[in-house]
Amino acid sequence: MLTPTICRMKVEAKRLASAAQPGQFLIIRADEQGERIPLTISDFNREEGSVTIVTQQIGASTSEICSYEAGDAFADVVGPLGIPSDFTEMSEEELSGKKYVFIAGGVGTAPVYPQVKWLHERGVVVDVIIGAKTKDLIIYKEEMQAVCDNLYICTDDGSEGFKGLVTAMLEKLVNEDGKTYDQAVAIGPMIMMKFATLTCKKLGLPVIVSLNTLMVDGTGMCGACRVTVGGKVRFACVEGPEFDGYLVDFDEAMRRQRMYNTEEHDASEHHVCRIGRGK
Repeated sequence: MLTPTICRMKVEAKRLASAAQPGQFLIIRADEQGERIPLTISDFNREEGSVTIVTQQIGASTSEICSYEAGDAFADVVGPLGIPSDFTEMSEEELSGKKYVFIAGGVGTAPVYPQVKWLHERGVVVDVIIGAKTKDLIIYKEEMQAVCDNLYICTDDGSEGFKGLVTAMLEKLVNEDGKTYDQAVAIGPMIMMKFATLTCKKLGLPVIVSLNTLMVDGTGMCGACRVTVGGKVRFACVEGPEFDGYLVDFDEAMRRQRMYNTEEHDASEHHVCRIGRGK
């Protein structure tokens, strides 16, 4: 448990680990009756044959996943799905000299990690901004410090690092500290990505966002992840999950995200948590 409600699991899945790339996700089904839960890959180890997932307990299904212990098995783990991050297709020459800044909000820090790690291994300069309400909710701090050039922590209450929003930190780095970046990547709550995009636009900084929080089925069949990007309907699970932030209709995406609130609440009310109990 990274926090009281955020769980990290290493899953033995040799074939998935051999093919995984930054930016992709898995579909997890805890048991035969469980729903399909899309979770972004937060790390992978090809030699060990493992993939790592980070799950936040926000409903019945995610609570069920977090209740599993070492030695247990999921009914299904499918993937890797989605299109890998754009930079994985770039040549060494294209990456040479580039400077990236990643803006991570809450549990969105987990999928940021493999992207930063991948770039760091290829000598790319990467700064990371992590935002959380309080220091107790910050995850992957030590891991991120090991793979980025500069790490900036932001907390709403000022309990650690910069007191304020990640967008204020980004403006400070560019406008006051003279930092320059070629590309920004923002992953986290939809509202954070919206304002990160607006800030990047003001700074003239291209930004990629990940719409993984919209996904349900993960195959394009259910249509729950439909989103307007550049005036066209796109499916986050099969055409993303990463898109040009400037082109995303965030207001529509946030409305779609709220569609299943009632059903999720009802499921949570009837869920019996298995953490600490025999199975």
